[in-house]
Amino acid sequence: MNTKFHPVRISALLLGMLLTLTACSNPEKTGRFLIDPPSGSGQVPNRLGSAELKDVSLPEYASDQEVMWQTEDGAIRSNPDNLWADNPQRAFTLALAREISDISGATVIGEPWPLAEPPQRELVVRVEKALAQADGIYRLSGRYFVSDQSSGGTNHARSFDISVPLQGNQPAAIARAMSQAIGQLAGQIATLGGPGRTIATSASPDPFALDPIF
Repeated sequence: MNTKFHPVRISALLLGMLLTLTACSNPEKTGRFLIDPPSGSGQVPNRLGSAELKDVSLPEYASDQEVMWQTEDGAIRSNPDNLWADNPQRAFTLALAREISDISGATVIGEPWPLAEPPQRELVVRVEKALAQADGIYRLSGRYFVSDQSSGGTNHARSFDISVPLQGNQPAAIARAMSQAIGQLAGQIATLGGPGRTIATSASPDPFALDPIF
């Protein structure tokens, strides 16, 4: 049996496959959405001075490149055609640091700290929920920690629970709600607000100090 393929048939087959792949990877079908909090209109006192913001800890679903939302059955779903324009953890961290700085005058910079003068404080944010819920609310909740290693410095361990109504069920609406929630979180951190505890740093004993002689 002759198993040879005619060159014209091979070319037509390859062309068909190429057109199919091109259609599947059409960049115009992919939407990329920014995390971009609106500029804060109000100003608050600078209570942080200079602070290094560690990379914000996000739930696994919120750190995915695809935009996620919750459906009525409680499942968290996504569509590969709807993506974040930047790595979500990086975008969240940079946006939060910028917003805190803008509204308070503090110098808050995401790690690694780039200045020669070390920061006065360290800021850690651990997000427990960052989700467009099925009830039409974008929920951002978790805890944040401000540490001051200087003797007698004030440390804070506080929680946040922010809700922003979703103006629709499209990815663009989710991006806007998330950006607004980050802006509200920035205001809370800048004022050291929210339920939690305040702990003073105790003086560390000097291991090289000599015992007094009586």
